[in-house]
Amino acid sequence: MKICVVGSGYVGLVTGGCFSEIGNHVVCADLAKDKIDNLNNGILPIYEPGLEEIVKRNAEKKRLTFSANPQEAVKGVDVIFVAVGTPSRSDGGAHLGYVDDVAKMVSEHITNEVVLVLKSTVPVKTNRRVRNIVKDAKFKVHVVSNPEFLKEGEAVADFMRPDRIVVGVVDGDHYAQDVMQRLYHPVSLNHEKIVLMNPESAELTKYVANTMLAMRISFMNEVSTLCEKVGADVHSVRHGVGSDARIGTRFLYAGPGYGGSCFPKDVSALVHTARDNDVEIDLGVATDRVNQRQKGVLVRKLRKKLGDLRGKKICVWGIAFKPKTDDIRESPSLTLIDAVLADGGIIAAHDPIAADNARNLYKGKSNISIVEDEYDAAKDADAIVLVTEWRPYQSPDFEKLKEVMAQPFIVDGRNIWSTYHLKQLGFDYEGIGVIGK
Repeated sequence: MKICVVGSGYVGLVTGGCFSEIGNHVVCADLAKDKIDNLNNGILPIYEPGLEEIVKRNAEKKRLTFSANPQEAVKGVDVIFVAVGTPSRSDGGAHLGYVDDVAKMVSEHITNEVVLVLKSTVPVKTNRRVRNIVKDAKFKVHVVSNPEFLKEGEAVADFMRPDRIVVGVVDGDHYAQDVMQRLYHPVSLNHEKIVLMNPESAELTKYVANTMLAMRISFMNEVSTLCEKVGADVHSVRHGVGSDARIGTRFLYAGPGYGGSCFPKDVSALVHTARDNDVEIDLGVATDRVNQRQKGVLVRKLRKKLGDLRGKKICVWGIAFKPKTDDIRESPSLTLIDAVLADGGIIAAHDPIAADNARNLYKGKSNISIVEDEYDAAKDADAIVLVTEWRPYQSPDFEKLKEVMAQPFIVDGRNIWSTYHLKQLGFDYEGIGVIGK
């Protein structure tokens, strides 16, 4: 099939690359000419394991092309994916200006009947809104809601082996339904993955799924605080609770709060959507409130141990909001870094992938350095704080760390080292709700 993906950011590039990988001819279109020029030269704007190889391979085969002219790119294709940004407004709602612009452009420039697929995360009733924009197009436009469920760091695998493919189609639109089933058939061979529903249900499913996962994280973070008060170990509690098949083990890990581009935005958007419809999602509100408080847990532990942080050097391992991505948006590490700097402390940070993004963010700021070697970051540090559980951090040389640090204090934000008997090695260890050994 011939596909156009409008928007060549994270979702658009993964979608376009993976559809070309299974044999479709795809053009990824974006108004950002610099981004398109880089893509045509094999330079990706994001880090995602496996994606660069897919993009280069299919670009060489001419199945994947890039265009800075969306008006031309949409001509003659069968399916158009909308993968533009929907940033949060100040009131927590989603900004839909870019989605509206794409809908208007499609309406004016298509040359044949098309299926217009809303891949961007959008509020309920956006499908209806877009249908109203394209209703007078010269050719028939079938509007479908198809939210993405890609985990950063595992997006290629998620696309190729999805848990489910949510497709929201207007009742009676068999043309759109048939096109979507044909499009996703190659990734549904072992069993049917498509879950058909109306557009409103598909739009709501995305927000509900992410809010429910965020809720589990916030709940376990509250439990970790209780564990510290009563002498319980959150690892043991997690094992005991997660062994119940009704609950399961996923997203039950205590830590410094969730971040990234999805959970914070989608929780807020669900709460806002509900309020627009005279419904109060109290659990969503509480989930966000707990997360905001939890993001301060690391600096609170530093202050408790070190007192005044003025002049203290804090080593931060991990800046990305999770491993296997360079995304630092809403990362708990930023909350920690900003708090330490505000207290007059000094930051030396390391991240194997997200360092450049952090350098750009803190460019021109004093008392912060983003270094190339994690042990250099620890030199003369008054504390090491593990924020992102990258593989190279999971079994470090603790003897070397003890030699180079000013004082052997560790704050383990991911509880990776809680069973390493660090106290016997002479470290003062703090985890999140664990009984450190």
